[in-house]
Amino acid sequence: MSYWLLKSEPSVFGIDNLANVGEAIWDGVRNYQARNHLKTAQIGDQCFFYHSNTAITGIAGLCKVVDVMVADPTQFDPKSNYYDPKSTPDNPRWHTVKVAFVEKFPRVVTLDELKETFTGEAFIVVRKGNRLSVNPVRDDVAARIITMAREIKN
Repeated sequence: MSYWLLKSEPSVFGIDNLANVGEAIWDGVRNYQARNHLKTAQIGDQCFFYHSNTAITGIAGLCKVVDVMVADPTQFDPKSNYYDPKSTPDNPRWHTVKVAFVEKFPRVVTLDELKETFTGEAFIVVRKGNRLSVNPVRDDVAARIITMAREIKN
């Protein structure tokens, strides 16, 4: 099993949205490196759900991969912001995963906490200028994040 960090703006789709629907396609990824990460994901991989572009940025919960190599349907929809006219159903350019809700953490593990705990070498999301929406997470980092998320902060 591998771990991933998936970023989303909670005003668009947050951990509560995933909890409500149960499962969802992780659509709208339009960066080749992020897409390539998604192409290597396997069923059962765990994903940290990261809330970006909000008052409190950080890791809000966990989801898991339940389907892989899913053709992102938004690439075929001319009304979508993620439409790709070069992509066809016979030759899709954008593949993604379907994820299922696992857990909303009792608190958000903030970006500031992550920066205090991890180096950019250990956890890419804390590197200055990193804007990638999908990142791999090392096992030791994942274990520490889960512990941090369950700690009560005063």
